[in-house]
Amino acid sequence: MRRVRAALAGAAVAALVAGCGGDPATGPADATGGVTGTVSVFAAASLTESFTRIGRDFEAAHPGTTVVFNFAGSSGLATQINQGAPADVFASAAPRTMATVAEAGNADGTPLTFARNQLVIAVPAGNPKGITGLADLAGPDVKVALCADQVPCGAAARTALDAASVALTPVTLEPDVKGALSKVTLGEVDAALVYRTDTRAAAAKVTGVEFPESARAVTDYPIVALRDAPNPAGGRAFVEYVRSGRGQAVLAEAGFQAP
Repeated sequence: MRRVRAALAGAAVAALVAGCGGDPATGPADATGGVTGTVSVFAAASLTESFTRIGRDFEAAHPGTTVVFNFAGSSGLATQINQGAPADVFASAAPRTMATVAEAGNADGTPLTFARNQLVIAVPAGNPKGITGLADLAGPDVKVALCADQVPCGAAARTALDAASVALTPVTLEPDVKGALSKVTLGEVDAALVYRTDTRAAAAKVTGVEFPESARAVTDYPIVALRDAPNPAGGRAFVEYVRSGRGQAVLAEAGFQAP
C-alpha cells in the first residue's frame, strides 16, 4: 500500500511539472492518493523564504492541503524529530545533521540532496567598513556574528575561515543563520557569515560580499519524508514537489544552486 501511495503522489507531481496547476490529472491523483490535510515540514532557517513560496504553490496544486512549517537551525530540528516531534518532512542544511535522523530510524527512505548554498559576508547596505574578504573580519574594530558551530552555517563558516587562515572572535554565536543576519540588519554587528540566499532575501538592508574560500564550504541540502509521519502521503508528495521542476525553479530564483 505504501508503494501505491508513493507512486500516485509521484504521478501527481509529474502532472504538475508537465502542465499547469489546473491540469485535470492532478485532481484524481490527489483524490486517490490521499494528498490532503496538513503537511508538517521541519526545514532549515535558510529555507524560510523559498519554502514559504513552495508551500503556497503546493497548496494551490493540491486543494485541501495546508503546509505548516517549523523553521529553525537544522541541528535543533533533528533533535526535535528524534525526540518524537510529529512531522512529515525534514529538510536540512547539512547531510551530517540529516544523518542523525536517518541513523535513528526516523527517515522514510533515503535522503536526497535538492539544493546547494554558499556563504557570503553580509554587511550593512553600502558596506561602510569596506569589507572585501575574510581577512578584513579580523580587524580590531570589526564586530562579527557567526552561527554556532553545531549548526550548518557555523560549521561552514569555520571551514571557510580555516581555509583562509583567518582567526577571529565573534561577538555573538547565533542558533541559526537568520539570527546571524538579524544582527547585521539591526546594526549590532558590522558583518556576519551567512548564506548567499539570505543576503538576496534581505537585499534592501544588506550587501553580500563574495569571497573565494566559500567554495571550500559548499552546503548540501538533503530532504526526506519521515517515518511515522502524521500525513505520510502528503509528506512524500511535498518532497517530490520540492525536487520537481517547479520547486527547483523557486529555489534557483532564491539563489540556491542545483544539486
